[in-house]
Amino acid sequence: MEYSYPFSTDWSTEEIVDVVQFFEGIEKAYEKGIKREIMLAKYRRFKEIVPSQAEEKSIFREFEEASGYISYPVVKQTKEAEDGTIIKIVPKGGR
Repeated sequence: MEYSYPFSTDWSTEEIVDVVQFFEGIEKAYEKGIKREIMLAKYRRFKEIVPSQAEEKSIFREFEEASGYISYPVVKQTKEAEDGTIIKIVPKGGR
């Protein structure tokens, strides 16, 4: 799939890379599954860069429009799961 990741021009190169890695984690949760601890670390770093809930929602929406992947279920499952769990999202209707 070819699409661009959402980012802010205010972010440093390192922050852009970290946000892209977070969204790659979202993709992995849909495609293969990702360890909860890895996804949680990516999300925590994302929240350091994007602390605002409103900005997070906006960026999640941009990513969904570009990729078709919905970030919220991954984040929700990551927060609720226990360490050692594989976070895997099964899209409704299959993809």
